[in-house]
Amino acid sequence: MRKIVHLHKRAEGLGVEEFHHKLAQVSSKDPPIPGLRRYVQSHTLVQGYRKGELLFDAVEEFVLESDALADYFCKSHLYKTILRRRQLLLRGHRCLTMAVEVYRVKDRVVPSGAVKNIEFVNRRPGMDLLTFRHYWRNVHGPLGATIPSILRYEQNHLALCAYEGGATPRYDGLAITWFESTAAMRAGAGTPQYEETRADEANFLPDGHLPIIIVREVLDR
Repeated sequence: MRKIVHLHKRAEGLGVEEFHHKLAQVSSKDPPIPGLRRYVQSHTLVQGYRKGELLFDAVEEFVLESDALADYFCKSHLYKTILRRRQLLLRGHRCLTMAVEVYRVKDRVVPSGAVKNIEFVNRRPGMDLLTFRHYWRNVHGPLGATIPSILRYEQNHLALCAYEGGATPRYDGLAITWFESTAAMRAGAGTPQYEETRADEANFLPDGHLPIIIVREVLDR
């Protein structure tokens, strides 16, 4: 299964809520996409802007049945049409598209209105890419899944084709976790399991906290 993730930054002069509304309107009129398994649109929480601008303002996730269909979709006229329909809403140079491989680490029932934490992941400087990916998935993933308030935990590893020709992508992946609420997220940060998970990050992640955005899913079809 391959996912195409669009991380959006709104155009200059466009308010956050206005942008969210217009993006939802535009996407509702997208043409059918062959092989699309799921489409999810998520919006940042407005209260997150109290201290200033966020890295991104909205996320669109296109989940395709196979890698081949995802590759075909990204090269198609249909895909170009979908991107063009959003163009006036976006600050292009601040947006990012990532093709990712999805690994579901924990999967509990997620209630309506839940919040989703998206963490932008890079490997520790000097660490081999495949070693990083193996450690993140097989060692750190199960550890993070023990945090009680996490309902769902999904690792999105950047597709290996993004590294071809010696390219250095902006991020190596996305760690996505779902919580019942922001209060539940804060409660999870006070547990021994969270402390153990954080302590393990030094084994494969850069020092310090990675960038995050907190969003809520508003469209799922």
